[in-house]
Amino acid sequence: MGVDPQTEYIDALIDLHRGIERKGPGDNAFSLNILSNLSTLPPHPQIADLGCGSGAGALLLAQYYQSPVMAVDFALVFIDELKIRAKQCELEHLIKPIHGDMAKLDWADGSIDLLWSEGAAYNLGFEQVLTIWRSLLTNTGIAVISEMSWFADHVPEPAALYWQNAYPMIANEAENSYRAHRSGFKVISTHRLPSRAWWKNYYEPLRERMRQVEISPVMQLVIDEIEEEMNLFERFSDFYGYTFYVLQVRQ
Repeated sequence: MGVDPQTEYIDALIDLHRGIERKGPGDNAFSLNILSNLSTLPPHPQIADLGCGSGAGALLLAQYYQSPVMAVDFALVFIDELKIRAKQCELEHLIKPIHGDMAKLDWADGSIDLLWSEGAAYNLGFEQVLTIWRSLLTNTGIAVISEMSWFADHVPEPAALYWQNAYPMIANEAENSYRAHRSGFKVISTHRLPSRAWWKNYYEPLRERMRQVEISPVMQLVIDEIEEEMNLFERFSDFYGYTFYVLQVRQ
């Protein structure tokens, strides 16, 4: 029996991201600014980082709050990287790495004060993951979720066509805020990740990794698609990107 092409593609995508600090766009200073305004959380909140990659967010959260962080990712290689990084940062006592499906968690309802997720919601769709995750949060719980969003009402055709094919559920911030409301949340604030964070912390390290990885036909396909994504972002980053939605459970 042959290997499923989709599995081959995902394996190549994971391998390409092996060893780089961030598996998607993000920035520590940007995240810290968001955290500094979450004044309603308890001093030592119960925290989960879902779709954690190798732990850029989880490590930051653990250090900031000095509280345990349950860090979940489906890629075992990323979880293994997280364990190493947590030890290097002397935070292994606060990081609880979990290899699993972020959509099928068996945690108790109302067990999480702060749910953090960067660049992972698209795997299921923004509204879908919010619906699944809402019950995990306490009555005063907060979710900080990044989601690909349009920044303008009128988007250049190349960008619109690309993302309608790559992620048909992409929407503007108003629509995503409405989706959050339908899922049982109120939107506290929104924060657009600056384009420089994409380049400095993700695309440039990823480009360096592209020069090191062993090339196979499926790896070349992955690289070609990411190069297309980079070229598009270079031209049209004023029109789309990641918005971080700070959400609170709606009573």
